[in-house]
Amino acid sequence: MKQPAGDTPDLVRNDDADWDNWPVLDYLAENYREIHPCDAAVIRHHSAFYQQFPPGSIGRSVEFGAGPNLYPLMLAGAASRRVDAIELSSANVTYLTGQLRDGPDPSWQPFYALCRALDPALPATLTEALAHVRVVHRDVRTLPAGTYDLASMNFVAESVTEDFEEFAELCRAFVTAVRPGGPLVAAFMENMPTYRIGTAPRWPGCPVDGTVIRAVFTPHTERLSLTHVPADPTCPDYGDTGMVLLRAVRRA
Repeated sequence: MKQPAGDTPDLVRNDDADWDNWPVLDYLAENYREIHPCDAAVIRHHSAFYQQFPPGSIGRSVEFGAGPNLYPLMLAGAASRRVDAIELSSANVTYLTGQLRDGPDPSWQPFYALCRALDPALPATLTEALAHVRVVHRDVRTLPAGTYDLASMNFVAESVTEDFEEFAELCRAFVTAVRPGGPLVAAFMENMPTYRIGTAPRWPGCPVDGTVIRAVFTPHTERLSLTHVPADPTCPDYGDTGMVLLRAVRRA
């Protein structure tokens, strides 16, 4: 994919950012200490996706670049017998590991209440829903192709690089993580620029929209469906214009 006109070779790419010092607590405080309307929209979209699968019918799924966000892991709690939360950042791995070991923060309980209201097949408690999650400290780009039965990715490819080609490469790695015919669900920030969390340095962002996402995924997927979520005024203003939600299957 070509860079937009005017771009320079000095783009910040995934390997340039200090992900081990990602400001986890600031990020959670700004985004996930309450359910914003956009969160609810993603949860409704993803819940409908997971409900097409009978409970326990997915042997092994992956959260591709899990970050510290627990609600994508909650949503897989009925359909998937095992979820690998693949994460590069040591800071995020420490947070996720602690949540599984010591129990999730109370602020995640309203998220799980919404997930379970939408999908009663989920376990009775959030702790039970997360019991089959395994945190894997690994670069998602090193995953062997066809490893998983299902893949989920939320706010990753567009939030770790300024390079459109690297964005596309990450999306292709996400698709190929599942076997041919494997289902995919994802959420992207729309037109995400570089951004700041708390007082930390600016982090790389790649401003993509539905047209770009469709162009990247169409050659590699079938049954591609995109849903737009408008910008949420209750969220921090990072400069994005909303979200794009995706459902697809890997092309056979």
